[in-house]
Amino acid sequence: MPVNTEICDEQWRRFEYCRDRGHLEFIAKADKCDNFLIGNQWEVSDLARLKEERRPAMTINKIMSTISTILGEQIYNRTEVLYRPKNGAPAEVADALNKVWMQISQNNQLDWTRSDVFCDGMVRSRGFYDVRLDFTDSMQGEVRIGLQNSKNVVLDPDGEEYDPDSWADCFISKWMTTDDISINYSEDDAKYLKDHAGLATFGADSVERVRDRFAGTTLTGTTSDDPNITQQRNIRVLERQYRKLDKQEHFVDLQTGDMRPIPRDWDRNRISLVLEKAQGQLSTTKKLIKRVRWRVTADNVLLHDDWSPYKHFTIVPFFPMFRYGKTMGAVENLLGPQEILNKVSSQELHIVNTTANSGWMIEQDSLLNMTIGELEQKGAQTGLVVEYRKGAQPPQKIVPNQTPTGLDRITYKAEDSIKTISGVSDSMQGFDREDVAAKAIAYKKQSGSVSMAKPQDNLQRTDYILARNVLDIVQEYYTEPRIIDIIKDNVSHESESVEVNQPDPVTGEILNDLTLGEYSIVVTSTPARASLEDSQFEQARALRELGLPIPDSVLIENSRLQNRAEIVKQMEAAANSPEAQQQKQLQMRGQEAEVAKTEAEVQKTSAEAATKAQEAQGGDQSEMQKVMAEIQLMREEAQLKREEMEMKMQTEREKLALKVQEMEQKLALQAQEHQQNQVFKQQEHAQNMQLRDQQAEQQAEAQRAQQLRSEAQGTASPSQQE
Repeated sequence: MPVNTEICDEQWRRFEYCRDRGHLEFIAKADKCDNFLIGNQWEVSDLARLKEERRPAMTINKIMSTISTILGEQIYNRTEVLYRPKNGAPAEVADALNKVWMQISQNNQLDWTRSDVFCDGMVRSRGFYDVRLDFTDSMQGEVRIGLQNSKNVVLDPDGEEYDPDSWADCFISKWMTTDDISINYSEDDAKYLKDHAGLATFGADSVERVRDRFAGTTLTGTTSDDPNITQQRNIRVLERQYRKLDKQEHFVDLQTGDMRPIPRDWDRNRISLVLEKAQGQLSTTKKLIKRVRWRVTADNVLLHDDWSPYKHFTIVPFFPMFRYGKTMGAVENLLGPQEILNKVSSQELHIVNTTANSGWMIEQDSLLNMTIGELEQKGAQTGLVVEYRKGAQPPQKIVPNQTPTGLDRITYKAEDSIKTISGVSDSMQGFDREDVAAKAIAYKKQSGSVSMAKPQDNLQRTDYILARNVLDIVQEYYTEPRIIDIIKDNVSHESESVEVNQPDPVTGEILNDLTLGEYSIVVTSTPARASLEDSQFEQARALRELGLPIPDSVLIENSRLQNRAEIVKQMEAAANSPEAQQQKQLQMRGQEAEVAKTEAEVQKTSAEAATKAQEAQGGDQSEMQKVMAEIQLMREEAQLKREEMEMKMQTEREKLALKVQEMEQKLALQAQEHQQNQVFKQQEHAQNMQLRDQQAEQQAEAQRAQQLRSEAQGTASPSQQE
């Protein structure tokens, strides 16, 4: 587009209005929090003064370890997004949408991007996704979810809600090269900006400013004849997304009353074709709505100005703590205790240094073996020998100042304040004492995780907004046939292909049509696969120790072995091999032989007893009675041993049954609690959606009333003039 100073000036004034009403304060806070996180915790002026006074400036960075623990809690707790059909939407399409979401997540490495957004939020109090279509790898377009620098996102200063759908506008400030502008917008505009790189129409801020980059925050001036200008991102591109009233045609379902906007590029023939296929169930109407307008400027050049192709802003925010437009992270409340810790520790070191070399008092011209300067440098060394003039006063060491009482306790208070404010205890960091019981440590870790409940809840809220925006983009632009490839199982790395928007050659219907139906979004929290596998492995091993027949394959699948999937396959192949079958047959034959041997011994013993009885009958009667008594005693002893063995086995069975019952009750209780939590979350989400719909209806009614009043005033004005 050509140079348009009027529109660019309007955009720049709005940018200045938003920037000067809260964003500059946020940048100052974000810079300070970033510096404290990486260890730059002293002011430059304070460091210079301490260096001049030859005093130490220590940095004991407790913020890094604290934030690392918080980030670890997030990494080991992931979320799962599921689309559920509503209002009669087909369930198979919802399953296809779930797999489309999996493919988008895997292509964009969403887990890592999510961790970066969470880190920005906890450190700076604001983190942002950027969701839009990307045509780099596919002409059909793919959803691209990226990370947006929170310092480059300028929000509506009048906004007061978490969801961007309630904001009036937002700015995304980008630093681009002339080559980037040439590719994304226009070669003529890029050439003009290259020739006028040193001339800023709206001040130096529109061309160059301190910003985050590998080169640091140093300002670098460039000129049009600089050979490196095509590689330097020195042109600020302002991308503004704002809402503007517009009348747009909508399809109306005559049965349910649902409305869907008609794309502006559809002609009358295409609309008529849709109405014919609906067989009288659809109609059209015009409705006044707020649409997203997209305007991009660079200095006084208008690069782009048109309606946005998306229903929402491309940015998706994450705020750990949000109170009516005010955001707060985890670092800003730790700045004070961290400064106290650094200053008190430096003061303690200074006192120790002055104690070791507090100074000397000497009489004038009394030293013989050294000068005053040498005494100043070597006065604190061990084995120092000072020779002074006979009759003069001996050198006296100055008594150092005593360490103030309680100074050493301030450092402990500062460290304790950091733990108390952040909620990160020694148990969560793995620094508990050795005499603390394992159950107590686990309970402390669980209690410490409660302090992270609100940031985690807001992160799930961000996941919901992200899934909603992605769903709208998919239903709007994923209209052509596609093949979705996903990794179904992370253990075996098995892939799966799903066809969507495929026409049936027989019936002509579209299978897995992503553009149809309404779907609700369910966001659930799940542990990371590593911690989940550890938990599953421990439970399976405990059940096996109780005597339950847990297969070996279950233990291996839930272990941390790298090639566990291949090991399971090898075990199954080995179990089904001819050698394994032959070994099983040999084992069965061996067991049968053992049983036959035992039966033969029993028969032999019985025969010997009968022989002795017959011999006793032929002999003395008393001898016969003696043998019969021995046989009876043997039978009673065998019966007693049998009863004792049965009692032991019964006791063991009862213990095992009791343990199994306790385990089943525990698992059932956990499942019930999880189900209740899910039901509660779904009810809360439904209430929030219902409240949001009511608010939207109220706003729409207020707009209609305002429109009617304006139209009434417009029609009344000519009569009033007459």
